[in-house]
Amino acid sequence: MENEKIEYDLEKVYDYNEYPDKVSGRCDNCGNALFNSSVKDYVYLRECRQCGMKKRI
Repeated sequence: MENEKIEYDLEKVYDYNEYPDKVSGRCDNCGNALFNSSVKDYVYLRECRQCGMKKRI
């Protein structure tokens, strides 16, 4: 189960409570550590700069 690869839909916005980071501060999809982030209506959205995976924190 450790080596199980999950395929993420990059169009979907994932919730951090349901999908916490496998490695803290790294993208689950590509492992990149650089993110674009925005806040709107008290919702913090984090988007990976390399692959575009989004998480609602």
